[in-house]
Order: sequence, then C-alpha cells, then structure tokens
Amino acid sequence: MLPYFCRKYLIKLKIILIQVGKTTESYIRESVQLYEKRLKNYIVFETVTIPELKGTSAMTREQQKNAEGKLILDACPESSYFVLLDERGEEFTSPEFAGFVQKQLLKGLKNLVFVIGGPYGFSDAVYDKANNKIALSKMTFSHQMVRLFFTEQLYRAFSILKNEPYHH
Repeated sequence: MLPYFCRKYLIKLKIILIQVGKTTESYIRESVQLYEKRLKNYIVFETVTIPELKGTSAMTREQQKNAEGKLILDACPESSYFVLLDERGEEFTSPEFAGFVQKQLLKGLKNLVFVIGGPYGFSDAVYDKANNKIALSKMTFSHQMVRLFFTEQLYRAFSILKNEPYHH
C-alpha cells in the first residue's frame, strides 16, 4: 500500500512515455489503451508519439538515430528524470520495477519520462541525457509490443504499490 506521503506525490508527478512511430496493429493499440485508461486511476500518464522519419532510405542508420534523437530530446520536458527502455539496461522483476517507480515518486520529480526508441536504437545524445536504462527482457520485441509490455508493467507496478490483487 502506498503510504500517505507517497500518495501526495502522485498528484504532482506526471509519467510520460515517448515513442517513435504509431502503433499500427489494432489489437496492440486497443490493449495499450486499456492499460493507459487503468493507469489514470493512479497517475497522470501521457503518451507522446514522435512521427516516423520520412526519406530514411537516403539516410544511414546513424543519421536516422541522430534525427530521431533530436526529436526525442525536443519532446522531453525540462527537469525530467529520463529513462530509456533499452536492451542494455537493468532488468527488474515486477516487484523490483514497482520499487523503482516508488523510489522515483519519493524524489518529488515533476516528470518521469520513459522512452522507446526507433528501429536502430538511440543516438549518443539520447544516451548522454538518460538518467537510467531499463531492459524489459534480454529478448528482442517489436517496438509496438514493447509499448504494450511497458504500459502493462507500469499498471502492474502501481497495483503492487497499492497492494491490489492484480499482481499475484
């Protein structure tokens, strides 16, 4: 159960998910929307979608990462705690991730930003800005599936913190 002092910070904190490209598969989009709706019972949650780049066939992977990186950094509010969802990040169990989220809540942050990059990962500038990196798994998933897995795990984290029965 979240202690009173922690509930007080929930009102001030906004969690933002920045993602590159639209979610095109309807079954994934509907599932993500379900968890986004549930999250609104706990926190202010916002998704920012960076449009996919045009004309990428004329760009190298590095150029594409740099262009996406600039858009990601432009979308990140100032004074945010910036977390990349990255295969080289730290892995958590669901209760450990709930503890990570709670720790960020207790810091009194204004914005907690999670980022799902494009198909080639993140630019060096984005890595330099990051406060933390989290891996959802050692396995590789499509970026659209990562959106679903992340929103579900974020919802699960809050249900754990509130000692609700969703997480068994």
